[in-house]
Amino acid sequence: METLPRIRVAHTDMLKRVARFDQLTGSDGGLPDSAMPGCERTLYNVIGFQPPQDAGGAVTSPVGDDASRLAAIKIREGFNLGYCRAKPGKGPMMHNHDTNETFICITGKWRCSWENETGAVEHVELDPLDVISFPPGAIRRFENVTVGDPNQESILMFVIGGDAPRAEFTDQAMAELDRAGVWPPR
Repeated sequence: METLPRIRVAHTDMLKRVARFDQLTGSDGGLPDSAMPGCERTLYNVIGFQPPQDAGGAVTSPVGDDASRLAAIKIREGFNLGYCRAKPGKGPMMHNHDTNETFICITGKWRCSWENETGAVEHVELDPLDVISFPPGAIRRFENVTVGDPNQESILMFVIGGDAPRAEFTDQAMAELDRAGVWPPR
């Protein structure tokens, strides 16, 4: 005997839950490091959440305020799914989340780094379909390290827990952004 609730979904309602990659709208702004050389990337918010209510300064939506408003599938399901597209050598600065963040390499090779128990930075490299899952509170970053054409972008998928998670760049990253003159926005 079935015990889970069952619903019937009209075709038109299911189509509201379909996102075509070639029709996604990405954003390259809205995060403190968006204007920092070496951090250039485009984020695509597929199944989305809204910016956290207490955002400001180093605290923001994990996809940035711009991309968080561009969700292709505008539902709240307790997680976010999206893509990052970047050229080799590009990725965000060290940051933190208040929820889980999982990465799945789709194309290319991606280096995922974190601070270990002594504060030293360690990393693993992901090939297509490899996965790493960061717990809440782990200081992390990712970078496209694909060898070859420096103009060929690669894609990393991310899944972030929560409907309105918060991300925060480290004090060191914020100081570096300030020294570079890209934060706070002028």
